Amino acid sequence: MRIYTRSGDKGETSLVHGDRVPKNHQRVEAYGTCDEANSVIGMAVSFLRKEDFKDKEEFLLHLNRIQTILFHVGAELATPKGKEVYWQLKKEHIEELEKLIDEWDQELPELKNFILPTGVEAAAQLHMARTVVRRVERQASAIEGELNNPLVVSYLNRLSDLLFVAARYVNKNLGGEETTLNPDV
Repeated sequence: MRIYTRSGDKGETSLVHGDRVPKNHQRVEAYGTCDEANSVIGMAVSFLRKEDFKDKEEFLLHLNRIQTILFHVGAELATPKGKEVYWQLKKEHIEELEKLIDEWDQELPELKNFILPTGVEAAAQLHMARTVVRRVERQASAIEGELNNPLVVSYLNRLSDLLFVAARYVNKNLGGEETTLNPDV
C-alpha cells in the first residue's frame, strides 16, 4: 500500500465513507486533534518504558487501551452523521475511565491547591495530552449535533480527567515534584 495518494493536494480530504470536505472543516480539525492527543500519550508511553515503578506494565496496558479507543473515537469523529459507524464508543468505556480515575486517585495525596503541569517527562507529557484532549472536546462539542454518538464528548471529558490523575500518579511513582500554583505572582 502506498502512503501518499495525492488526493489531498488541493486542500480536501475524505471522511469515512468517502465524503470530501476541506481540510480545515471542523470535523477534520476534531479528528486531527484526536490524533494529536494520541501521539502525545504515545510520547508519555515512550518515556515510561524507560522507567520502573509498581504496576508499570498494567499502567502501560491501560494507556494502550486508551490509545486504541481514542483512535476509534477519531474514526467516529470522521464519520458523517447518518453513516454507518464501524466501531462505536459505549457507556462502559466511560465507566472504565471512571474506575481507573478512582483507583489511581486513591493512591495520591489530596489536592489542596492548584498544581502546575510539571514533574517527570512522562507526567508532563500526560499533562500535555490532557490539554490536547480538552481541545478535542471543545471541537467535538462544536459539532455535537453532527455526531452519530453523543457519548464522544462525555468520553473526551472523562479522558482529560483521567490524564490529569495519570500525570499525578506517574509523578508520585517516579518521584516527580508537583509544583503548586503560587497565588502571589
